[in-house]
Amino acid sequence: MDVLAIDFGTSSTVGVLSIQGRGTQVVEIDGSVTMSSAIYVDKDGTVFVGRDAERRARLDPSRFEANPKRRIDEGALQLGDVTLPIADAFAAVLRRVGEEAELLLQRLPAQVRISHPAGWGADRKQILRDAALKAGFGTTLLIPEPVAAAAHYASLNHGQRPSGPIAVYDLGAGTFDCAVVGVSNQGFAVLAEDGLPDLGSLDIDQALLVHIGREVSHSDPAVWQRVLRPQSVGDRRTRRSLLQDVRDAKESLSRHQQTEIPMPEPFGDVRVTRMELEALVRPSFLRSAELLAATIHRAGLTPAHLGGVYLVGGPSRMPLLASLLANQLRIAPTTQDQPETAVAFGLHHVPAGGEDSQLTVPAFAPVAPPIQHQQPPPQQQPPQPPRRPQPPRWSPTAPQPGRNWQKPTTYGVIVLALAAIVTTLALVLGAEDEPIAAPKTAEPVKPVSCDQPGPKDEHGFTDCLRRIAAVIPQRTECQDAPDAAAAMKASSAVTCVFTDDEASNAINYYQGVAMPGLEGDVRRQMTKGKPVEGTWAADGLKGRYMAGVGKRSGIVLFGTEDAPLSAMLVSTRRDGTARTTQEMVDFFTAQLKP
Repeated sequence: MDVLAIDFGTSSTVGVLSIQGRGTQVVEIDGSVTMSSAIYVDKDGTVFVGRDAERRARLDPSRFEANPKRRIDEGALQLGDVTLPIADAFAAVLRRVGEEAELLLQRLPAQVRISHPAGWGADRKQILRDAALKAGFGTTLLIPEPVAAAAHYASLNHGQRPSGPIAVYDLGAGTFDCAVVGVSNQGFAVLAEDGLPDLGSLDIDQALLVHIGREVSHSDPAVWQRVLRPQSVGDRRTRRSLLQDVRDAKESLSRHQQTEIPMPEPFGDVRVTRMELEALVRPSFLRSAELLAATIHRAGLTPAHLGGVYLVGGPSRMPLLASLLANQLRIAPTTQDQPETAVAFGLHHVPAGGEDSQLTVPAFAPVAPPIQHQQPPPQQQPPQPPRRPQPPRWSPTAPQPGRNWQKPTTYGVIVLALAAIVTTLALVLGAEDEPIAAPKTAEPVKPVSCDQPGPKDEHGFTDCLRRIAAVIPQRTECQDAPDAAAAMKASSAVTCVFTDDEASNAINYYQGVAMPGLEGDVRRQMTKGKPVEGTWAADGLKGRYMAGVGKRSGIVLFGTEDAPLSAMLVSTRRDGTARTTQEMVDFFTAQLKP
């Protein structure tokens, strides 16, 4: 299948075409592997992109926008006397790449894949979908940038799974994004992501512009103010030309110790050294390195657990960045000769595995979508509506516990082992009523895919249990719990025990028992205050949760809507103080939600 992958960036866009039977190749536009994302609107409403837009910008800079992606939330761009919807601006850039790909193929690509920041919400992604339709694309998938970057670097190992999750440091033109991505033979999963909206190559350019302004503005402050705030077509041309020279100087300093920046009259040219540039960007780079370290920690990992730290984006070539990250993480980061193309190539290594909003997708599979085998409905049952196929959950090899995921104390083992046996759960909760027992009414609905135990891994997890357990198994102590399964009449059960800085915790995962089957009895154990209830959705799954507090412990019960999968957490403070309901809600949201 012919697939066109587009990394639509703030300042530049990259297209990579996969032609069936001929491999992948970069879609060169105007002789370059990257195309400027800039647009220019003529008086008659014609939209030009890339190099054509930059040439026309010299005629009337007011009709030019160098970075339309940075203005996604504005709804529309006012360029000269033309109001251009933001989706139309995006579509013009995407269409230009599509036209070049069509020339290479002599036909339309069967599928188009477009990257987007992991932090983009539904509204922003909808604008991108609308733009793809306006560009004339058919089947289009939207894929998070860190997933694509991780897929690219994982593919460099010739299909061998990395030794641990991958940390992606993506410094683009408009923003900085970082993510920790789990990679296995079953799939990719974004374990944690974050970013800085005020750090990108455009911000570095602005800092360098301000720096040279301190050197020259004293000779004619009024002219320099017009450079910073253009008032005429001539001023806009001067500013645009100077910004390009500043950008070229920044890139030159990645290779040389010093360079000259030509200045407009009446100012003299300015010499800038790499040391000066590094002094300007060091505080921002330190912020980004600290944020990446915090993101790794939030994923429940340490740098030692990672399979690599990979740099993406043109600014990642700056030597200072690799040095700061190495000092912060104690791991030497990895980049490639053309970090601008990493995401675009990586899009081809992420096969179509479900809805584009999902962050868990199959890995190391052919680019073509997997064939879905339909199963006939059971005999003597009415036909069931088709279910959306769920992608495999990520199931990596568990790393050694980090600082916040320690093995439980002896007291915790005793208490939490009791929690693993459902018939004695009331002892952990401090209840005086009879223990929780399996309901004798209202058999839970059991979809065909999860009504049987299925193969188990070394910790007792089946594929179905992995769906609801998310990343907990890879960072804690888990084991098969046949006694708990028997007591609850479940097909499978797993118990995980762990401690954090405050409490000892145990969580039981059940396959074959839906949340309603446990809800009544668990609600009676939540004796302190009113429980908090809500819904959750992630990775193509959705369900409900209930959080509350018993006599000595906090409790969270949650489950999926479309399968008999449920889980229950019991958490007891090590200092003997009571947990609060809000703490349990926060615990579920941050640590347990699939």
